[in-house]
Amino acid sequence: MQVLKFGGTSLGSSKNINKVISILENQTKNNKVVCVVSAIAGVTDALLKAGELAKNKDTQYIKAFQDIQKKHLLIVEELKPMHNKEIQSHLKDQLGDLKKLLDGIFLINELSPQTTDKLMSYGELLSSYIITEVIREKGIAVTRKNGQELIITNSNFTKAEVKFDSTNKQIHDYFSTAGQDLTIVPGFISKSERNEITTLGRGGSDYTAAIIAAVLQVDTLEIWTDVSGMFTANPKLVKQAHPISFISYQEAMELSHFGAKVLYPPSVQPVLFSNIPIRIKNTLLPEHEGTLITNNPKYYNTEKSPATGITNINNIALLTLQGGGMVGVPGFSKRLFEVLASQKINIIFITQASSEHSICFGIDEKDASIAEQVINETFKYEIETFKIDPILVEKELSIIALVGDKIKNHQGVSGKMFSVLGKNNINIRAIAQGASERNISAVIAEKDVKKALNAVHERFFESNTKQLNVFITGVGNVGERLVEQINQQKNYLIKHHKINVRVAGLSNSRTMIFNAEGLPLKNWKQDLAKGQNASLSTFFDTVKSFNLRNSIFIDITANTEVSQLYEHYLKESIAVVACNKIACSSSQKNYSLLKELSLKYNAPFLFETNVGAGLPIIDTLRNLMASGDKIISIQAVLSGSLNFVFNNFNETTNFHDVVKQAQIEGYTEPDPRIDLSGVDVARKILILARESGFEMNLEAIKNESFLTKNNLNSDSIDDFYNTLIEDEAHFQKLYKSANQKGCQLKYVATFNKGKAHVGLQEIPQGHPFYNLEGKDNIVLFYTQRYPEQPMIIKGAGAGADVTASGLFADIIRIGKN
Repeated sequence: MQVLKFGGTSLGSSKNINKVISILENQTKNNKVVCVVSAIAGVTDALLKAGELAKNKDTQYIKAFQDIQKKHLLIVEELKPMHNKEIQSHLKDQLGDLKKLLDGIFLINELSPQTTDKLMSYGELLSSYIITEVIREKGIAVTRKNGQELIITNSNFTKAEVKFDSTNKQIHDYFSTAGQDLTIVPGFISKSERNEITTLGRGGSDYTAAIIAAVLQVDTLEIWTDVSGMFTANPKLVKQAHPISFISYQEAMELSHFGAKVLYPPSVQPVLFSNIPIRIKNTLLPEHEGTLITNNPKYYNTEKSPATGITNINNIALLTLQGGGMVGVPGFSKRLFEVLASQKINIIFITQASSEHSICFGIDEKDASIAEQVINETFKYEIETFKIDPILVEKELSIIALVGDKIKNHQGVSGKMFSVLGKNNINIRAIAQGASERNISAVIAEKDVKKALNAVHERFFESNTKQLNVFITGVGNVGERLVEQINQQKNYLIKHHKINVRVAGLSNSRTMIFNAEGLPLKNWKQDLAKGQNASLSTFFDTVKSFNLRNSIFIDITANTEVSQLYEHYLKESIAVVACNKIACSSSQKNYSLLKELSLKYNAPFLFETNVGAGLPIIDTLRNLMASGDKIISIQAVLSGSLNFVFNNFNETTNFHDVVKQAQIEGYTEPDPRIDLSGVDVARKILILARESGFEMNLEAIKNESFLTKNNLNSDSIDDFYNTLIEDEAHFQKLYKSANQKGCQLKYVATFNKGKAHVGLQEIPQGHPFYNLEGKDNIVLFYTQRYPEQPMIIKGAGAGADVTASGLFADIIRIGKN
């Protein structure tokens, strides 16, 4: 004998019912089967709504009834049974009785618990009739046994308590003589010892199936639903969630208690006591194994993670009773919980400080107002005498729970959980861990649930693969190369570094696009061209609203307004990777603020490309400082664009053309005046000085420009280029002077004893800068450990590809953090 239970979603359409029938046909080939069915999806709620409307004298109850009638008749029509007319006629008779019941509720303006049970019973009676009659036409020996004739209860309407002695006898006596291959039983409904219609409350159909399975001592109770078992997390919120192959009763109950809706724990108590396994199966994908719930130890020790799953409950209110008058005074907890019990308020979560100064507990948000009222009334004297504070109520919260039998045998599980929440700026309002150590629960803001579930799931269930959600603004020459590099290296990073980089937002100066699940990068240029109008504030608001774990904002602009948003991103624990030099070369106060916010909100702030494009200059400097070394002086050629210009300028070329070529090849800023004026180099040496531990502002750097006043006073980029033509003789004079001395022209930045200087220098042969070619940069760090022979970093310091690779390196650094 087998017992199968099908939920409402499995019966929600003619297509699904046909799948149910197919499953039952297959199961009855070798076994006798008891099939317990719920009402068609949504019907129980619709019945209750119709009843409430009728009770409130709202004639819309007629429309609600008509919708229920239409749903059932349409399903039968689509199933196309041979005896369609007879089935439709019988259904209309039953639906007519339902209409009369609703009319009566409307007339007397009352809906008692007893009438409510009678009203709700129609859902299972209708669904079980339909499926029985359709199966009968398949030639299967089938009968419908009304659950009200099997399940005997008391008269506690809407949540009746089962009388097991009489119920077990009814079930045993009936099935010991039943000869049919298949018995359809409507779940949820029952009758009292007084022959009154009752229902079994939430999870009632599961309860019916579990009671029958326990009496018949079947090998396994199968519960069929619309998902392939219990998942490591809610797959609607965590895309990487996967079915759990095996799980203990205790783990299943913990997950179900904290929000996993596949199972309602009290309803399966009968099979738990009989140690009968439960298998959760997917009606829509019957070939999937689903989840086996069992306490048989042979199925365990197969999972790598000490945790089995993570789940959540939303709409939680957190109430805190606190005050110095509670310390050492017995009875506070008793009075508190008694008054809640008197109002039938269920406590979902509880924790108490060891100081006895406070008790904190979570309840359903809908019960918060009445709880606040009755608690304040109960402790009125203590509140008025300032022994305790009025009850503190916080709303819009959720509970997340990490569950697993093996948690108690592994050290550091709670540390890992809270660490990953903290790194994602998820504030924990309260924590609880049961004595069994099977469950670690935390109360967080409801808005953070998706991020929290994904972050914790990634930490415990995804082979330590870390997902980074990247938002890029400034998708020009460098940005385009970065997107290409991310797309090209995606699989490599997952395989070799366990980092999954996902681009969730892109913007240029005109348009922007977003996708919280990751943008498809195959045709991103065309998609971006069709995007919404670009807006810096909307871009930030969207990144914030997505609230994705491990979010990174990447600025590849030279825009002051973008740099002013860094602090807002950091305050949301969103990492910032900046190619834009403006923020780090702004006032010392702003630079220090950004560094402080990065530490405070655990949001990396990286800007390697500010100084040497893809060269690891800042990273090397930070490592020197972290190891205890100190900077004595810095000498550097930090402008790849200026190095390119002076390496290609001579008596046979003209300065204007060489600068133009540098701009076309992407070596200069969009405005080449920034590079040629020395401002760009000054910003770079300023950043290195600050990273060396010195406080300095840009105005303190001595900048000796090689440009003419005519060049510096130009009104536009075009005007600037015109002045370069006009002043060609000036630039030829600079070249001739260096050439006559056997020197090379290099734009050099120096930092020594707290002072910085930038300017064009004639570099003699033998100097490390002399043979610097193309667009290369070079930095010499003289430190306490390298006082005579400096640490030298040399390589390409400009260009879209190397700059993009520098940004990519910062992204990977965050991923490895």
